Amino acid sequence: MKYLILLFIVIPALEIGLLIMAGKTIGGLATVALIIATGILGAYLAKQQGLEVYRKMQRQIQSGYPPGGALLEGVCVLLGGLLLLTPGLMSDFAGLLFILPPTRKWLQPLLLKLWKGWVSKKQIYIYR
Repeated sequence: MKYLILLFIVIPALEIGLLIMAGKTIGGLATVALIIATGILGAYLAKQQGLEVYRKMQRQIQSGYPPGGALLEGVCVLLGGLLLLTPGLMSDFAGLLFILPPTRKWLQPLLLKLWKGWVSKKQIYIYR
């Protein structure tokens, strides 16, 4: 429940506040242009990085290796693309972190740890 409140109330309120501050600082038209530009940039980067990850997965499969790391990279690129397409300055920053290769490599172990923790909690409830 607390995550839903964070996701649907707190984060959008912060995004709106930042957009208002940006509008007052750089102007309304420039803020709208910035939002549109990050959306276009996000679509471009998501396509570019997504194709790169797809090729990496193909190479790993052809070499006989499971594409686990490449799949995790694909999830990061997907999340980054979605965040960059979402209007807002915080979501744009987070999207760039997920989509750019250097920061994506840094975030992958954290995502894997979160995923393993979530799965282990779900298994506890399943067997009770």
